[in-house]
Amino acid sequence: MRRSYKKNAFRMLVLIALLWCIEIINSLMGHRLNVLGIYPGADSPLPGIFFAPFLHGSFGHLGLNTLPLFTLGWLMSLRGFIRYIWISLFIVVIGGLGVWVFGREAFHVGASGLIFGYFGYLVAQGVFEQSFRSVFIASGIVAVYGGMIFGVLPISSSVSWETHLFSLLAGIAACRIWSQRPLPKSNNKTV
Repeated sequence: MRRSYKKNAFRMLVLIALLWCIEIINSLMGHRLNVLGIYPGADSPLPGIFFAPFLHGSFGHLGLNTLPLFTLGWLMSLRGFIRYIWISLFIVVIGGLGVWVFGREAFHVGASGLIFGYFGYLVAQGVFEQSFRSVFIASGIVAVYGGMIFGVLPISSSVSWETHLFSLLAGIAACRIWSQRPLPKSNNKTV
């Protein structure tokens, strides 16, 4: 088990190193690659949906995403790396489609969509599974990262709150789909 913890941590470090390499190249190009992000209302959501999580507006933008992406991504990978990949793809596609349909006219980029999706998934896991482990992890995540929930509000015009909101919802939906235990059935009692 300890070996998989290290292996998944290494995989997350490789992802983050890749994001930093892309940001260096993008920065040297004057962030021209950001036109590959999601542009709402464009003829097609592709390739933006798949490129947006790898592109950032600045080194500061990527810096803010680095630690939560590593931490939440690593926690997501604890139940299996293949499962982590599928859930990540689900969050990217469903969250990205939400931005493409409902987002403001601007290029939406950044790994924060994944971060909000992971946040939604891990917190919802505590609700849906109700195991000690999932509730403990969800409680820890809310204690450490709970303030980021305000990122789903349209507070700043320079922040893609749409990406945060739709990815959070995609993470919750992914948790419901991949949850190990179904919700308890109602016995039709009212209180």
